[in-house]
Amino acid sequence: MLIDRFGRKIEYLRISVTDRCNFKCIYCFTRQNWKWLPHKEILTFEELETIVKTAVKLGIKRIRLTGGEPLLRKNIDILIKKLTQIPEIIDLSLTTNGFFLEELGERLKDAGLKRINISLDTLNKDKFKKLTGVSAFEKVLKSIDIALDLGFNPVKINTVVIRGFNEDEILELAKLTLEKPIEVRFIEFMPIGENSLWNEERVVTVKEIKKILESFSKLIPEISCSGGPAKVFRWKNAEGKIGLISPMSEPFCYKCNRLRITADGRLRPCLFSDYEINLKPILRENKGTLEEAFFWALKIKPIKHNINFTLKPMRAIGG
Repeated sequence: MLIDRFGRKIEYLRISVTDRCNFKCIYCFTRQNWKWLPHKEILTFEELETIVKTAVKLGIKRIRLTGGEPLLRKNIDILIKKLTQIPEIIDLSLTTNGFFLEELGERLKDAGLKRINISLDTLNKDKFKKLTGVSAFEKVLKSIDIALDLGFNPVKINTVVIRGFNEDEILELAKLTLEKPIEVRFIEFMPIGENSLWNEERVVTVKEIKKILESFSKLIPEISCSGGPAKVFRWKNAEGKIGLISPMSEPFCYKCNRLRITADGRLRPCLFSDYEINLKPILRENKGTLEEAFFWALKIKPIKHNINFTLKPMRAIGG
């Protein structure tokens, strides 16, 4: 089993399959000189499968595929099919911006993907373009219904709340749960990478978000079944749920159960720390073992995060 020096049991692995993205979100794409990774630096599907097969032997049970935008990775459904055939994995999910879901959603479902997260920070068309740099609001909004129609369950919506930008839409976004069986998750704004947009005053805490939500109707606590950090609630008679994620105001490091793999093969013990273990020499040159790398990650996994320490943008780490 993967148990770190603070007694935390690690069962969750987030894997970035690409650093590329077709959006340029203002809280992510802030280093203008950033260059995409060369193709040869990206882990192959076979290498990713090897890592996962080692990880599950050590106790990993949950896998999330991320990016960048993971649906930009050619033939991503082939990787999904490979991973769904590993019996120890009890949960395989994927986070996407939704842009390619209409074209690829059926292939993902046929490959065995059960659940999906879609990023959506606003219901305002103009603000969406300002946020992402692309005119794709209707396409992304439509992707929610596409995911539901295809039978993904649950379908979750990830919303980063930024004061002065979209905190006035919290109720409107949450009300999507009244008629749709989705989970809208509100995430506090985090200082990832060299983000000139971020400052502490822009953080809308989950306490504030909860107060806004309860101005509409009382929140009823629900049990989270995904092993993630969200505190989950529901409005009475609503079809869906509401999640609150508080990395800034109420850190959940004490129960962190995850490790991360970047697209270029770096094993990362903490989102907010740039300490990484390069797995490519192990995979390509037989220098050491993956088991040793995972156990070393346990040794350097910090007791809590150090905000502002990480220099890499989210697309380079894995969202």
